[in-house]
Amino acid sequence: MRSDPLVKLPAELIGPVRDNGARYLLGVDGGATKTLAAVLDLQEHALHVGHAGPSNEDAVGPEQAVAALLQAADGAIEAAGIERGELGSAVLAIAGTNTDSIATHLRRTRDDGWIVVNDVVGAWATVAAGGPAVAAIAGTGSNVFGVGPGGRSWRTGGWGHLLGDEGSGYWLGLESIRAALRDRDASGPATRLGEVACAFFEVADIEAVVALVYAKPLTKSEIAALAVETGRLAEQGDEVAIELYRRGAAELGGQIAAVITQTELSGRFTVGLIGSAYRAGEVFIGPLREYLSRSSPEAEIARVEMAPVGGSLTLAARAAGRSEALDFDGLAGLIDRALAG
Repeated sequence: MRSDPLVKLPAELIGPVRDNGARYLLGVDGGATKTLAAVLDLQEHALHVGHAGPSNEDAVGPEQAVAALLQAADGAIEAAGIERGELGSAVLAIAGTNTDSIATHLRRTRDDGWIVVNDVVGAWATVAAGGPAVAAIAGTGSNVFGVGPGGRSWRTGGWGHLLGDEGSGYWLGLESIRAALRDRDASGPATRLGEVACAFFEVADIEAVVALVYAKPLTKSEIAALAVETGRLAEQGDEVAIELYRRGAAELGGQIAAVITQTELSGRFTVGLIGSAYRAGEVFIGPLREYLSRSSPEAEIARVEMAPVGGSLTLAARAAGRSEALDFDGLAGLIDRALAG
């Protein structure tokens, strides 16, 4: 069995880089539904954004993905009122399985200063300014990525809804339906999950939910959205719902522990929780914290509120040797204000 990392950091993001004195940085967050680009003015502490459609190659193919990336990037550059050559560096964090393909297509129109990474790398950079840390992502899907003090990276999970996504919104939603079915056929404990699922999907009974799953079929996002109701039910004391979150925490905790071991993280470091599944609060985060405390008692478990494009900008600052000029603590608020405006 191979033992090399599934996701590697480009050389430009690992070692020390000479400060190139750049004023402007570009970060891009590319996903399956939309793409957001941001130009950061380090001198004026201003942010300029650009938008485009999906740029996940798995969803739209490499050519359309790159077109969306460039549309968003060029929009942010135009909004900043600068020329492309004024950028100190550009980092594009892209969802999908083959970012190498995106990089190859991008090279046709952009130089080597434009760095392409997987979106889990961008997520990790939002945790501790790109320092040794772990990003535990649990939204519609899930995966875990971390980097240790020696620069070694490791990813666990991220195998998709058929083979993975443990602890994600999709996993919680699907397990909620399964638990409701076990209640219905008397093979499992009683729970209000069936009642909640029926109300959520606006059907008369749990059998109709099954029909939606198979015949419609329900999308990953629709099933994942049910997890919000599962979380509410857990807060109200439904033992089956509570147990689902305990199981999800154990699955995700095992993946986080593997990343910690493989990257040789120890002592004080941060495990950043990113994604909508953590909105359930302590019913999910509490068991996860308890699980990790057994092997990493000094690890800080904290939710990350920074938008993913902030990770791309943080990495762009590193690639330009401008990390010291970046106000990381104020970046989240700067992004939020720019998006609101």
